[in-house]
Amino acid sequence: MFQETDKKWQETDKKWQETDKKFQETEKQIAETDKKFRKLEGLFTSQWGKMIEAMVQPAALKLFQDRGIEVREAFQRIEIRRDDLQKEFDMILINGDVVIVIEVKSTLKTDDVKKHIESLKMFHKYMPAFSDKRVFGAVAYLSCDEHSEKYAYRNGLFVITMTGEDLVEIKNDLNFKPVDFVA
Repeated sequence: MFQETDKKWQETDKKWQETDKKFQETEKQIAETDKKFRKLEGLFTSQWGKMIEAMVQPAALKLFQDRGIEVREAFQRIEIRRDDLQKEFDMILINGDVVIVIEVKSTLKTDDVKKHIESLKMFHKYMPAFSDKRVFGAVAYLSCDEHSEKYAYRNGLFVITMTGEDLVEIKNDLNFKPVDFVA
């Protein structure tokens, strides 16, 4: 009887070890799948952002010119890597005395606006070549959370969104006064 019980115990133990091994293999596969999914998600988000930038840039110069800000040059994805400073700006528009720094998001969140404002305040530190220029900010997006658009407007940023009509528009009214973030 003990031999039979011992044999069944060994069989159960063997099955338990096999199950444990399969469970570990499944965990490993899930971790690999999760890693691949995050990589794809990052790639999708990155490409989506680039597409929105590509839609905003051609219209941005005209939008601001229509508002009386004669920007003539537009640059995308400007990277700064100097000393202990590291920053990327999605888009910069320039004229003689003004720089407009645009943060582009597929979905704009209030935290994105707050971070952009902090970057604007330090713009001359990131880009000393523009230290003689006023710095205005803008956010451009496809969709936004409940409060981010109002938050951006109230904090002196131009608000640019996609529309069905002209594709891209500035939502601020004509009486809007942008904040010079480095004055």
